[in-house]
Amino acid sequence: MRCLDKISIIDTMNELANKNEPFIFVIDFDKAKGYVDSLRRIDPKEMLYAFGNENNIPSDVSVDTHDILWSHEDPNQKKYHNSFNIVIEREKAGNSYLTNLTCRVPISTNLSMRDIFLTSSARYRLWISNQFVCFSPEIFIKVTDKEISSYPMKGTIDANIPNAAQKLMEDKKEIAEHATIVDLIRNDLSMVAEHVRVPKYRYIERLETNSGPILQTSSKIQGRLLPFYQQHPGDLLMKLLPAGSITGAPKQKTVEIIKQAEKYQRGFYTGVMGIWKDGNIDSSVMIRFIDEENGKLYYKAGGGITAQSEEEKEYNEIIEKIYVPIY
Repeated sequence: MRCLDKISIIDTMNELANKNEPFIFVIDFDKAKGYVDSLRRIDPKEMLYAFGNENNIPSDVSVDTHDILWSHEDPNQKKYHNSFNIVIEREKAGNSYLTNLTCRVPISTNLSMRDIFLTSSARYRLWISNQFVCFSPEIFIKVTDKEISSYPMKGTIDANIPNAAQKLMEDKKEIAEHATIVDLIRNDLSMVAEHVRVPKYRYIERLETNSGPILQTSSKIQGRLLPFYQQHPGDLLMKLLPAGSITGAPKQKTVEIIKQAEKYQRGFYTGVMGIWKDGNIDSSVMIRFIDEENGKLYYKAGGGITAQSEEEKEYNEIIEKIYVPIY
């Protein structure tokens, strides 16, 4: 597949939609590059996807899941401390209310990235040969019958902690963080939709992983997609990106802070991936992500930081997120 620039992404998405040709799209965090192609042209040797009921997994593939080896290095505490302090200083100066700070850590496993795709059980999965694998639980947007919905996921806790659900729901920092992101996403959807509302606020989802179960909180925001964006999915995606749940608020200034604090390029990590079909869209934020550099695998993970955040707690939350949904 050929990597496209921003303008080509928009034009190709709009053109395929105009032809009513189902297609896949993959867009990086910076909205600078990505892949868009008709589903019928996807080569399973180059790309495998599984989004809900849509997938191109060959019927004859299998992976030996016995004796899986998996280990990771904890994030470098000194580097995290420095990045964390940059974020806190900017937030105390009033430049951001919430910043999603991420990092990358080396991992070791006897699974290939393709194996990880085939054995993981996430809601959204994508593998691109020699680039990355993503196994994301988080919806970005769904468009169904001209209704657009978003489901930001904010707040994580180890499900094995006593009274985990109650502690997560009553955590003041998590409550404030979730409210900020819901407000941000509601404002984002208001740019492309009318009658925007929050029909379901802060509910818990349980995720099973190779390291044990975790709990996360989500909300549902919904509106009626404006006619222009019903016909121009490329413009729709670029209007909403980057995803609010993995940037922060206010979005533009917070993206600047992220680039100052993070000492690596996110690339496709925290971008979006999805499928357009018959005017409907099912898409995901690319979290839970592994890529390769110089023969080494790296896991990328992060979490929301507010001025009231405790560094040790945030650091430990990142470690909780370094998992593969194989169990």
